[in-house]
Amino acid sequence: MEPKARLMEFWIRRALKSIFLPGGVLLLGALLLLKPGLMAFPPLGISFFYYAVFVAAALLAWRFHSTRILFCVVALLLGHHAIVSFGQGQLNASGVARAVFELVAFFIPLDFILLTWFPERGTEGRTLFWFLLLLLIESMLVAVIARPDQTPPGILHGRLIHDYHLHLTQPSLLLFILAAGLLLYRIVEHHKPIDNGMLWALLATGLGLESGAAGRIGTAYFGVAGFILASCIIENSYSLAYQDELTGLNSRRAFNDALLRLKHPFAIAVVDIDHFKNINDNYGHDTGDQVLRLVASKLARVSGGGQTFRVGGEEFTILFPARTASDTADHLELLRLNIEGASFRFRTGHERRKASRESDRRAPSTRRSRESLPRASGMLSVTVSIGLAESQPKARADEVIEEADKALYRAKRGGRNKLEIALVQRKVKRMVKTRKSVQS
Repeated sequence: MEPKARLMEFWIRRALKSIFLPGGVLLLGALLLLKPGLMAFPPLGISFFYYAVFVAAALLAWRFHSTRILFCVVALLLGHHAIVSFGQGQLNASGVARAVFELVAFFIPLDFILLTWFPERGTEGRTLFWFLLLLLIESMLVAVIARPDQTPPGILHGRLIHDYHLHLTQPSLLLFILAAGLLLYRIVEHHKPIDNGMLWALLATGLGLESGAAGRIGTAYFGVAGFILASCIIENSYSLAYQDELTGLNSRRAFNDALLRLKHPFAIAVVDIDHFKNINDNYGHDTGDQVLRLVASKLARVSGGGQTFRVGGEEFTILFPARTASDTADHLELLRLNIEGASFRFRTGHERRKASRESDRRAPSTRRSRESLPRASGMLSVTVSIGLAESQPKARADEVIEEADKALYRAKRGGRNKLEIALVQRKVKRMVKTRKSVQS
């Protein structure tokens, strides 16, 4: 498979995972369980589920400082209870109940659109003020519209499709589509579980509104929305713990867990980006982050059954379960060549260069290191050095890592941009060859 095809396959697989897990799977399960005639859920059970998941979602959002999820929970709860209080779910063609339903169905996707741009963490006080002001304005509008002598605003009854038979008004449906599209774009762009939770909770809410909102099925779908919001916080916490936020690779904690599961035989490769400190010094940390992400995307697609982890800074580790050094050397060499042959375009607008007086004081060795970096008009070539070691029958994983580190240092001392295999493996191979020659 061509490198571009592999890259496309990698990003498609990652995007699909970000879009459908976990919210999409949970909503699909809810659709199957709530299918009419499949299972009969008692109203008391649905009420317990509804309140339990919303309380859990609110507590998790508060505990993990997830501002957007907390605000989504509050918006859904207030909207659903407004429909229940004013109309008991009776969606007659006119009257207070219908007006409140239409207004809530209009405000919920609007709130999700606005909350998409809210910061996830930080500036809680200022964010809370604007959100409370938004809820206050919406509550006042609902209270005014709920008066019997008031007529619902005409914006709620705009018509683009004449043959239309949904409970949601067409402007509300349009807002739901816009909110879902915006969240889908953010998922593909950033791969964040919070955006995933908001997207599928929004779709579950839309199904709940279309089912009557206050009825048994409608309440169940609102509960599913709360359950999805709670689950995305757990998924986000897992991602923060086991995935590197910058590169999307498995983190050091995931690496430590993977080491515990390794059994002989296995191989470990330690990868380091050459001259990375000079890249940060000469081009800025923004460019350094771009290089890390792009190199990581290639490391993540290493062939030979390798699992890639970012263990710190510009250092990466690749585990090859049930493989030997000879099994993996060719795959690592191909990986090194792919990185060497790629040119990375960096954003010149974020470029940070040293002042001339500071560069004059720089040591000659540092100047030579800077000059050794090939560059041209916004393009930067990057190489990596790799140390490889394989397990021995009674050796611990940390001993294999130590041997791989020694091989990496030899690769760097030998000029960088090369793969070195641990001396232990070389000695073993020599002993095997010697025994064979003696026997012959």
